[in-house]
Amino acid sequence: MRPETPETPHPLRYGYTTGACATAASLAAACRLLTGLDLDQIEITLPRGQRAWFPVEYCRLTPQGAEAAVVKDAGDDPDVTHGALIFAQVALHEQAGVKFYAGPGVGTVTLPGLPIPVGKPAINPTPRRMITEHLTCLAAEQSYRGGFAVTIGVEHGEELARKTLNPRLGVVGGLSILGTTGIVRPFSCSAYIASIQQAIEVARANGLTHIAACTGATSEQTIRQYYGLPDIALIEMGDFAGAVLKHLRRAPIPRLSLVGGFGKISKLAAGHLDLHSRHSSVDLPLLAVEAAALGADPQLQEAIRTANTSQRALTLAHSAGLPLGERICIMAHNQARAILPPEVAVEVWATDREGKPVGHAGFDCAQQEQLAPCESETIHGHSP
Repeated sequence: MRPETPETPHPLRYGYTTGACATAASLAAACRLLTGLDLDQIEITLPRGQRAWFPVEYCRLTPQGAEAAVVKDAGDDPDVTHGALIFAQVALHEQAGVKFYAGPGVGTVTLPGLPIPVGKPAINPTPRRMITEHLTCLAAEQSYRGGFAVTIGVEHGEELARKTLNPRLGVVGGLSILGTTGIVRPFSCSAYIASIQQAIEVARANGLTHIAACTGATSEQTIRQYYGLPDIALIEMGDFAGAVLKHLRRAPIPRLSLVGGFGKISKLAAGHLDLHSRHSSVDLPLLAVEAAALGADPQLQEAIRTANTSQRALTLAHSAGLPLGERICIMAHNQARAILPPEVAVEVWATDREGKPVGHAGFDCAQQEQLAPCESETIHGHSP
């Protein structure tokens, strides 16, 4: 089994999370209330001890208290919230501590499984802790013994949230305020992998025993129609098959469907856990070898070996009556089976570009270890 490709350092510019921006805006607003200062920049301490300065877009008094805003700079990361205006409305109250509220553009949690209870603003634990620590420190410096009511909002947040996983995770009305380090690392895999793990946990918390991890929208639609799965059972794994398998190894769910285009599934069959083209390629010589095991003559083997795409190789094999799609799914199933614990039943589906199934292995297929096609589970008679 080949390991997932590690991230490599590069000179791209780092940015800051929505949680860091919300902390900066909250501190600026609280400073206006307790010191009277109208700050044009504010410094905060990030969770790992780094200091960071944020330009303050505005800081003004309101009838309820004070409001300040920061524009999120995600650096060179293609983040949907890059450039968003994140604002904090802060009011004083007699009871010590910090109470959090969702303002316009920040969502509310409606499903269990997330780190925030149902009914609460989608402001994650680390941003809550950051805001609380900064405001508590400011209060001590200013000899203020009361507490704070903090409302976080994001301009156009409800619209931006439609481009995220929030609707599927049960966060309604806007974005989540996120971040564990305060820093956005450009093109980092960690945030996407965290979203995969979170989606699995939401499915578990809502009592689901069958989830489907899909490489894209086409394969997702296929498996949704076949099983009638609800949205929260559908995990957008993208290229991170390894993230799904490793998380379920630690925290099993009874049934897993792995679904993707034939090319992606062929990479998993070859032992790759990261299916992105930067990190793994379709192994056409391997497809030729497997076609040979199914009875392909030398001429067909060479045609598959030199095909321009995996889909072309599959078409050549199927035209000769060879179930290459099934064989590759069986191999991919065996790779997944080697990672998952016995209590997780797994199946693998491969689809063509239109979403039509071209191979399947797992669940009730008893002959997968011998790399034999499973007649009882052949998909050609299905109409997903």
